[in-house]
Amino acid sequence: MNAAIRAVTRSAIFNGLKVKGIYRGFKGLVTDEITDFKTENVSNIIQQGGTILKTARCKEFLTPEGREIAYKNMQKHGIDALIVIGGDGSLTGARIFAQEYDIPCIGLPGTIDNDLYGTDSTIGYDTALNTILECVDKIRDTATSHERLFFVEVMGRESGFLALNGAIAAGAEAAIIPERETEVDQLEELIQNGFRKSKNSSIVLVAEGKEGGAFHYAERVQKEYPNFDVRVSILGHLQRGGRPTAYDRILASRMGTASIEALLEGQRNIMIGIDEDEMVYVPYKIFLGILASSHFPLKYRPHIPGLLNNGITPFRLCRNTRVQTLQWFHRTIRDV
Repeated sequence: MNAAIRAVTRSAIFNGLKVKGIYRGFKGLVTDEITDFKTENVSNIIQQGGTILKTARCKEFLTPEGREIAYKNMQKHGIDALIVIGGDGSLTGARIFAQEYDIPCIGLPGTIDNDLYGTDSTIGYDTALNTILECVDKIRDTATSHERLFFVEVMGRESGFLALNGAIAAGAEAAIIPERETEVDQLEELIQNGFRKSKNSSIVLVAEGKEGGAFHYAERVQKEYPNFDVRVSILGHLQRGGRPTAYDRILASRMGTASIEALLEGQRNIMIGIDEDEMVYVPYKIFLGILASSHFPLKYRPHIPGLLNNGITPFRLCRNTRVQTLQWFHRTIRDV
């Protein structure tokens, strides 16, 4: 996120705008943790992980009274527009705040889960994916030495991007993701195929939100297939830190610059996305409406962009890369 903060600050100053940094997100807006930001405030931060502005949850901002305090603090500091970096929770808060007080809000998609619709990639996803790859490569060493089956749990909540693409990149035997139902017998068949083809270890990546996570599947395999020596590794917060990759630094810089351009164009209440390597504007009501739709259960949400592209709405949000990659992965696994 630091690359985005840097790009927003420098682009705004270049265009004659004054910048305020709000520490700890919406909480800082409520508690008045607001300070002037100059070019020197964002020097030497592009290579740093995390965010220099910190982050925090804010129960007060969930209430009308809390948002009123936040708006008064904005007025006190002469702030007339917000650029919000975060996931669906942050951008939902931005949408509500913008509607209540008629404030231009531009959102930047920042989440390692890559679960925001309207963008092919989110800030932080590529860095987390590369961290997973590094960890799984090391786990493979011990898995091979001891001839073990490892279930490696990764983040992602209700999205399987990290698990699926991490499995492809690491050469794992399978990925268990929310978008696809997986029975133990299917999993065991994939693993057996791996062993039969001269592999002496197996690794399965599991999205954390999938039916109890890695321990759930490890226990079932140990009970139903005791011939496997099973281990579990939960990567946890390792995935949330580290120096950002070149791709994430460039993506965040492009999105940060695009957010200032959007404000100068008079845009409001949109998220900046990337679609086929182009910066696009995604109205809050479109992608947040999708997230909240009762017509689309959680496990089917990753397929919604493809449906939208087929004419359900005039807005072209993003390509249906999940389904294509999923099909490719399961087709490829059979040939390993």
